Amino acid sequence: MIIYQVYPRSFFDSNNDGIGDLAGIDAKLDYIKSLGVDAIWISPFFKSPMKDFGYDVSNYREVDPIFGTLADFKRLMAHAKAADLGVMVDMVISHTSEEHDWFKQSRARENGKSDWYLWADPKPDGSPPNNWVSVFGGPAWRWDAERRQYYFHSFFSSQPDLNMHNPAVQEAVLGEMKFWLDMGVSGFRFDACNHIFQDLELRNNPPREDTSAALHPYGFQLHIYDQARPEMLPFLERVRALLDDYGAVSLAEVGGHDALQLMGQYTGANRLHSAYSFALMQPDSSAPYVAKVIRTLEESIHAPAAPCYAMSNHDKPRVATRWLKGRDPEQTAKQMLALLFSMRGDICLYQGEELGLPQADVPFEKLQDPFGISFWPKFKGRDGCRTPMPWNDHIHGGFSLAEPWLPVTAEHLELNVASQEARANSVLRFARDMIALRRALPQLERGGIELLDAPEGVLAFRRHCDGRELVCLFNMETTPLKVPAPGMTQAVLAQHAELDNQTAHLGINGFMLLQAA
Repeated sequence: MIIYQVYPRSFFDSNNDGIGDLAGIDAKLDYIKSLGVDAIWISPFFKSPMKDFGYDVSNYREVDPIFGTLADFKRLMAHAKAADLGVMVDMVISHTSEEHDWFKQSRARENGKSDWYLWADPKPDGSPPNNWVSVFGGPAWRWDAERRQYYFHSFFSSQPDLNMHNPAVQEAVLGEMKFWLDMGVSGFRFDACNHIFQDLELRNNPPREDTSAALHPYGFQLHIYDQARPEMLPFLERVRALLDDYGAVSLAEVGGHDALQLMGQYTGANRLHSAYSFALMQPDSSAPYVAKVIRTLEESIHAPAAPCYAMSNHDKPRVATRWLKGRDPEQTAKQMLALLFSMRGDICLYQGEELGLPQADVPFEKLQDPFGISFWPKFKGRDGCRTPMPWNDHIHGGFSLAEPWLPVTAEHLELNVASQEARANSVLRFARDMIALRRALPQLERGGIELLDAPEGVLAFRRHCDGRELVCLFNMETTPLKVPAPGMTQAVLAQHAELDNQTAHLGINGFMLLQAA
């Protein structure tokens, strides 16, 4: 399955208020369909105070007014179904907003919801119950003066974590999923899966030995007790049973220290269908590192489950910048798209990735992300990958007639959709061709994968299906490289590369997809 991620705030603004909306997605369905994808995953559009831009849900069954109405979503669903596009909803079930009625009732110990969230008494000296810290910085416990207890929050303090150990909470969460399944969604992307359960004994996390890469104290701990708990596994089986009743699909976002192995635990015949991690959203683009990711996923995830590969999303710097290494931007973007769509399993393509959009440089005075504002300039936040889609070269890139919530940079304006549609060798045209090639070749669409030995700097693997093979070679370095290619006589696709006497010559940004005649 190929999934196109839509970040609705930044996709297309239909009512010119500076913020993208559901009607804007509806207006651009033909464009999404033209890419050749199977489904769209829409980042949260639920009712929310927007302190974390929709990942702080105050009502799972209402559309936030900035995105439109439930009628708008139903209209989008009908049009997507007519276009044979699935619609996946982003379910945020590790936490809610502090403005959710569940939390208000839990704080007041009303309606049997006293322990629907993770509450704990202070230590005798009034300090938090343990050493857990927040992903976004600072303690993971916030004192509530009304209840006279601390509550736990993995992320912002305005996002209290649900106590998923409580059977009633599990039932309520499954009920929220059922609401959308009854509306006809094709499945869910599950946010922050490794954060859904915590240790009820509230044991302290041990220290991490190497803290050199830590942005703040979260990186000083091994997160053994505040995430990736074993209680998650039987809950996922309950989720899968519900999904199977509707023929719906599931995709897990999995982070944490052992994310690749955890992806294997979270997927399977009785658990989720697929999972992705941030493994290919890191700065390291070396051939050994990418090969290690592939090898670990092949060892961890087995049929009928599948890994999902993603190189960009709304939380991490765009791959076109992150893996550029001083090379030509357009050729690098094409190489990364070729690599992405050569992988085994499901694929997530983030909006703008098909244009080769680089990470936008958003000045401090324009920042919206509180995470970035807190840690500027060491960490510039997530706004650089969330800027509006450039549709044409008009004001604000055709995204909106009003001032957008984040600026459209001049660099993005030059890479707009309309200009790339008109250019035969554009990144957008290449992305469509690459997706079409994946559809046409069973080796790519459903075949197995086998890593191959190759000279240093070259990522090499074989895709195979029904006796047919495709050898994929990628130069991940910044100098030309040569690779033996015995038995290969024909290039199905190549860039800055040629085959001479059973040797592949890969230039900078060079890659080849080879097969025997």
